[in-house]
Amino acid sequence: MLHILKLAVGIRDIAHLRTVQAARLAATPPLRHQTRSFPRRTDEVTDGGSLYWVISGSILVRQRITAIEPERWDDGTACAGLHLDPTLIPVAGRPTRPFQGWRYLEPDTAPPDLASTEADGTDALPEAMRRELQALGLL
Repeated sequence: MLHILKLAVGIRDIAHLRTVQAARLAATPPLRHQTRSFPRRTDEVTDGGSLYWVISGSILVRQRITAIEPERWDDGTACAGLHLDPTLIPVAGRPTRPFQGWRYLEPDTAPPDLASTEADGTDALPEAMRRELQALGLL
């Protein structure tokens, strides 16, 4: 299993991502994200991997990748279509530096799901505060 890390450009928070994806799913199912570069390790990614979204400088949420297929943008340019499960799973946020495109993310370095960290009480903090405390190394 292998994950993909991608910046959610123009997305403010998880609720905004949910709204944008719901509109996209209603307009052109199935839910997918198109990206220029086709992953070479497709079999590993589709074997239980997820797309981890970086929102406002932190890894905040993930979605399971159900398939990766060759597709074309409206102008005919080839691209990769990452087919996504519509369920957004919040993760224990972790700050990350900006990058272009996407990166592979090994399972042992991926942040845990927020449900598995709820016992420490950080899930009750506002998202912006939690990110700031994590950036300061306090969480």
